[in-house]
Amino acid sequence: MRTLQKISAGVALTALLSAAQAQILIGQTAGFSGTVAAGVQETTDGAKLYLDAINARGGIHGQKIQLISLDDKLDPQLAAANARKLIEEQNVSALFLTRGTPPTEAVIPLLDKYGVALVGPSTGAMVLHRPVRRNVFNVRAPYQREAEKAIAHLVSVGITKIAVVHADDSFGADGLVGAQKGLDAAKVKAVLLEKVDRSKPDFAALVPKIAQSQAQAVLMIASSTAVAEGYAALRAAGSTAQMATLSNNASAGFAKSLGANARGVIVTQVFPSERAVNLPLVSEAQDLAKSRGKEVSPAMLEGFAAAKVLVEGLRRAGPKPTRERIHAALEGLQKLDLGGLEVSYGPDDHTGLDFADLSILGADGKFRR
Repeated sequence: MRTLQKISAGVALTALLSAAQAQILIGQTAGFSGTVAAGVQETTDGAKLYLDAINARGGIHGQKIQLISLDDKLDPQLAAANARKLIEEQNVSALFLTRGTPPTEAVIPLLDKYGVALVGPSTGAMVLHRPVRRNVFNVRAPYQREAEKAIAHLVSVGITKIAVVHADDSFGADGLVGAQKGLDAAKVKAVLLEKVDRSKPDFAALVPKIAQSQAQAVLMIASSTAVAEGYAALRAAGSTAQMATLSNNASAGFAKSLGANARGVIVTQVFPSERAVNLPLVSEAQDLAKSRGKEVSPAMLEGFAAAKVLVEGLRRAGPKPTRERIHAALEGLQKLDLGGLEVSYGPDDHTGLDFADLSILGADGKFRR
């Protein structure tokens, strides 16, 4: 009798341990500290809103999703090291929400080596879209379209003297291509094209150049910290030029960092307004955020949408979501409704959403469409 009880207890314990270990491990490397920390945290918080809700409902095929996040400080070498650890040691099923163009490029060789899918990189670099990167599944639109949209808006309101300042990395170069497309389409020539150090821009040297160019507006393609510091330096020098930047800075943290300079800053967007509750995607995110006492920011909405794509890929991969099955499931997604926005993938197209808009910050630091 006692033997049977021990066997029963052992079986029960084994079942309990198996259930506890029934998790789908997803890896993330991103700059949780450093120049993009605020945006990274908000994007991740948005993703967790959805992932936590899925887990609360029992997960995917009875398995909870566990997100393992490592800080790479926006450093490509550290991003590659983190990705190697996640893939080789943690044995994650997929990577998710990397941040920045150079760090994301740094992990691609590992994705290709091990056949690991990366879902929703938080970068709109064209190098991740064309040619198609087999293991990269984009959700947001390309930076080039954003920059082109920003220039078109500035010209539409009568601004023709435009300076373009960009970081000296692949992100800055990519955004510059889009800005040039916008300038060419408007038949306008930039009064200043300036490249700055991505880590330590020399604003003491840059601001006089902008003033001398008599720019009416400055499109700054750089990190949130660089843009906030650059704008503060411009204002301190007496410049009244309109400031515009891309959606990598569409976070509440960026708005806060601007302080008294926030009002009127243009920030391009690659997702609908976080107040557009007529869209199911936004309404769902708002309801989940409200239940946690949070407000949805544009950055959170990006993470939320990316998490929906990831979850659908995991669901379609079946009860045993191997790396190969996850990749096949993602590539088979056609007209996936995220809640008013559709995503489709195929062997020749990993683009994701085709959406670009812009917002203007109010004096209260809120984004207005």
